[in-house]
Amino acid sequence: MVTDHVEDSQPQQPQQPLQPLPLPVPGALVIQPLFPVALAQVQLRPDPLDLAVQLQTLHGLRGAASSNPDPGCAWTGDLNGVWQLHRHAAFAPLIAEVLAHAQAYLQQLGFDHSQVALHIQRCWPVLSEPGQVVGRHHHPNAHLSAVYYLSGDGSGSCGCLRFWPQRQVNELVPGMAVGHGGPLNPTRWSQPWVDVAPRAGLLVLFPSCLDHAVLPNEADDELRASISLDLVLTSTADVPLPPEYLAPHPVHWQQA
Repeated sequence: MVTDHVEDSQPQQPQQPLQPLPLPVPGALVIQPLFPVALAQVQLRPDPLDLAVQLQTLHGLRGAASSNPDPGCAWTGDLNGVWQLHRHAAFAPLIAEVLAHAQAYLQQLGFDHSQVALHIQRCWPVLSEPGQVVGRHHHPNAHLSAVYYLSGDGSGSCGCLRFWPQRQVNELVPGMAVGHGGPLNPTRWSQPWVDVAPRAGLLVLFPSCLDHAVLPNEADDELRASISLDLVLTSTADVPLPPEYLAPHPVHWQQA
């Protein structure tokens, strides 16, 4: 499988003290975005033969099932015993690429790779037939989540991935951003959600605490196929004193 460019790892720069926001020049009102959420996207270029093998493998793992089990809910492997897809040979090269991009994501957030270990906790397929959805949820068991699409044309017809903010601070009055004919018009400062349209080969990375859902698959004859990963951060195994709030490496754990 060939991918687009992955940023080379750069040596960590000395941490600079945070500076106050720049002051505006005299003139019009200036609004500045604060505290952005890091949503990463990268378009991979899957080999058609690899993609065909992967889809065939997912169909075999799902078997005769088609939902979860409600007919309106997509089939998800994590609820059906298929939660270690990263251990399947057909997906090994893909998982290696996903992890490389996850490391680049962490680096851009400012994490020091020499002190942080990244672990795959779960990896499962999601297969959505026409009309099926995945309800709103988040992943409290993980730190970083990833979704890789094996289908989709970028139009969103097979069901967008929708994200919600943890809190709408810019609506000022709680509930205003929901709409329903209220006095707050939608702008980029108060949009109630953000949608990502699936496209084969697209990889999305985001904090696991973000609420998200899969909208209905409105394609008449297209299966929406994706792979989800839950990733966990710990300290590295050789750190003698793990940083506060970061779990020690599992080699130091003891089962009670």
